[in-house]
Amino acid sequence: MIESLPRREREVFETLCRLESATTAGVRAALSDTLSDSAIRTLLARLETKGLVERANGVDGVHYSPVPRTEAVAAGALQRMVDTFFAGSAANAATALLGMGGKITADEAEALERAIDEALGRKS
Repeated sequence: MIESLPRREREVFETLCRLESATTAGVRAALSDTLSDSAIRTLLARLETKGLVERANGVDGVHYSPVPRTEAVAAGALQRMVDTFFAGSAANAATALLGMGGKITADEAEALERAIDEALGRKS
């Protein structure tokens, strides 16, 4: 359902997923371009109506948080990226990700080796 959201709603939802919980001011501060508080409240209300966001009263105002588990949203977004930019090849996407940055830790390397072994059907 996330991929079918209008661009602004998806941007606000993805920002909220990254923040895990935020007020309208927190969402506004985290967005790449500015929207008014009332525009953000409207977008959050639409997302709440769609069952993607919930709100709760906090000490410093109303806090919004995503309803779906962030891991599930991240997996869906990653799958769309792999399909779109890497012709569905997780290996090509992983290679690109590893080529983007700095060193990985020994624990990360070990986790990658386990994932490769599992993908190849080897026991780890």
